[in-house]
Amino acid sequence: MALRWDSAMVIGGGIAGLLAARVLSDFYGKVIIVEKDALSQKPELRPGTPQAFHPHRITGRGKAVIDRFFPDYEKDLVPHGAPSSLNKTIYQQNQYGTMVGQYPRNDIKFSRPVLEFVIRQRVRKIPNVQFLQKHDVVHLLSSSDRQTITGILGRDRVSNEEREISADLVVDTSGRSSKLPQWLKELGYGVPAPDRMTAAIGYSTRRYKIPSHSLHLAEKWDAIVIAGHPSAGTYHGVFSFIENNVAETLLYRPDGIHPPAEPEAYAKEIARLPSPLISEIVSELEPLANPRSYRVPALFRQHFEQMARWPEGLIVIGDAFCNFDPIFGQGMTVSAMEAEVLHSMLREQRTDPKPHFEQNVLQKIQDVITPAWWLNCIADLQWKGVEYEGSQPLKGMECGKKFMDLYLKRATEEQDWKLYGTYWAVNTLSVSPQCILNPQTVTDVLSACPKGRLWLDELLAEHKKPLEELLDDILPTFHGEVFQPISCIH
Repeated sequence: MALRWDSAMVIGGGIAGLLAARVLSDFYGKVIIVEKDALSQKPELRPGTPQAFHPHRITGRGKAVIDRFFPDYEKDLVPHGAPSSLNKTIYQQNQYGTMVGQYPRNDIKFSRPVLEFVIRQRVRKIPNVQFLQKHDVVHLLSSSDRQTITGILGRDRVSNEEREISADLVVDTSGRSSKLPQWLKELGYGVPAPDRMTAAIGYSTRRYKIPSHSLHLAEKWDAIVIAGHPSAGTYHGVFSFIENNVAETLLYRPDGIHPPAEPEAYAKEIARLPSPLISEIVSELEPLANPRSYRVPALFRQHFEQMARWPEGLIVIGDAFCNFDPIFGQGMTVSAMEAEVLHSMLREQRTDPKPHFEQNVLQKIQDVITPAWWLNCIADLQWKGVEYEGSQPLKGMECGKKFMDLYLKRATEEQDWKLYGTYWAVNTLSVSPQCILNPQTVTDVLSACPKGRLWLDELLAEHKKPLEELLDDILPTFHGEVFQPISCIH
């Protein structure tokens, strides 16, 4: 059935929902964003985003995509007191040493409420987009044969009144609390069990005011990252800045040993990090409040693209499809990449309609998800107690963990910024993992140390095939096109 282009609906008004609404506004006569919270006219924390107090970032890839949808959006952050990272010092320590350098880009730092407010204000200016606030979605509406989604049944959170709201396309961006699997089952669809990683993630964040006599710290530092050591069982610690001369620290672990929120205990754990640098800096600052904690009991990756049947008029993007370990800062970037995919495929569908549009979008979005999910898993599964459960084994886990560790070791010990930069470009989704996991790089890295040479010889002897074929067999397929700009959005 050909798409109709009269109206579209987005469930959820967070970053993913705002990006989806921007995409849909190019194709549909009217776009409605259904949001359960009341949306403030200034940057504020809201109940629907309980994680918003904690540090957020957008990677270089995510920033580039968002800037295509909302040109020069970072300029709107600056009046809110958001600082630049340009030429400030970034300090990153792992178990093999420390890399210290100057941040090369003019990226603007922010808190989640400020970023969301700035993007939301841009969306408010789009003439064919409107917000329906303080509304819950009770369930999806469908055609009589349940093959097409026709809208939602919404409930006003103030009056408790319910009403049907029609739409030609519904996009669920309601996050990890999405009820989409339940709604699909109610309509008679068989939903595959998601892949699940039981990483009992806990992190605690504390904010500090920078007193006038310590403003030099904000002028010098961009971020300090002290990686937790799975073998030693130490917390991951981060120090960075947000708007209005406010700094924040974060303690994190994914193995069920949660960082404290009591101020004295929190300060002791900061001091026990492998480097004293963060503790020394915060000793000059003024705590604004007690630390706040947040818990993520598990991560999941849905496989809607595998369903034998999928209703027309329904798409899902963001954390409702797959959610990630927040410490890696990939969630908003993946949502942006998924929105870019949706824009490209809507444009193609409008000019050259093809059957199974929704399933094709879901598959393409899964191509975006695959590298981020794989990188999350190989990092978190190094911690004791973290377990993975999926319908199929996740390819390349053991080899991926071992090789990425040897790669990081070489880059850090040799202070090789080219290798190290590629490592972070992969982990921030700017380039494909194949930029590291290719025969030439694998050979170069493993040949550089006795342990690596021995492992490479063992792999080749065991599998009895060339390294290129071996890597194709043991690693997931990373679709390179998802790392290229999909479209120029005007």
